[in-house]
Amino acid sequence: MTETISLSEPPKLGGLYLKAALGALPLPLVSARKPEIPDRAVELRNFRVDPDNLAAYCHATGLRFGDALPLTYPFVLTFPVVTQLVAARDFPFIAVGAVHAENLIERTREISVSEPLDIHAHVENLREHPRGLLVDAISEVKVGRELVWRQVTTFLHQQRTSLSGGPKPEPKPEEVPPPPLRTLKVDQPLIHRYAAAAGDRNPIHMSALSAKAFGFPRAIAHGMWSCAAVLGAIEGRIPAHTTYAVKFGKPILLPSTVNVYADQVEGGWDLSLKHPKKGYPHLTATLR
Repeated sequence: MTETISLSEPPKLGGLYLKAALGALPLPLVSARKPEIPDRAVELRNFRVDPDNLAAYCHATGLRFGDALPLTYPFVLTFPVVTQLVAARDFPFIAVGAVHAENLIERTREISVSEPLDIHAHVENLREHPRGLLVDAISEVKVGRELVWRQVTTFLHQQRTSLSGGPKPEPKPEEVPPPPLRTLKVDQPLIHRYAAAAGDRNPIHMSALSAKAFGFPRAIAHGMWSCAAVLGAIEGRIPAHTTYAVKFGKPILLPSTVNVYADQVEGGWDLSLKHPKKGYPHLTATLR
């Protein structure tokens, strides 16, 4: 039977990050991590959006601040709830250092900043990947009984698995990208502002020194920052009822300038962020 943890307020992310970091230590008298996801869920009822936090988020991502929540903003609301699940000592891997692989958002209508929200989250579908372990964090936001927003966030924890060590695909040749719709500049101070608004202070984002501890040459931008920032290219043209599917490519090393592309297609948009010289994608997305 699923264990459901009911909260009266969002978890404090500082304490959860400390818990996750301590979870990396081989403490005595603590059972080893099990190779399965605990049957557990977390819910938070009657949550009210903080307009100041929403304004800070919009400032960091370049999205418009108004009565309606940006399509990606509920990620910020659900993130502490999901973090409580993945920071648990009995979770299959250590949450600190995990990266985004994919993200899927389904929204049925726009959400007003004044609406009381019920949040529910659980994690499922642990599976191997050549680069590590993948899990899906499922987050739902309801207004009363109405499901207004749902997200599947796929996290990758980099480690060896039974699929590791196989032949690597041939690297794609570098190609000069076409002229962009616009460019985006992102540096460490901007990512610090995003981290403060989103609550996501994963060490891989916060400094070059802490990112190197997890195998990155420099700090990297949050996947969900890029997921939000690219939407600025089509702001005002996003349907109330929409599905936004994102795949993350090579991380954006800080500081960087990236090319933004937005192509209108039947039923919606194809979006991407690409390296301005080598042309490889940092993010590819469809909005339908």
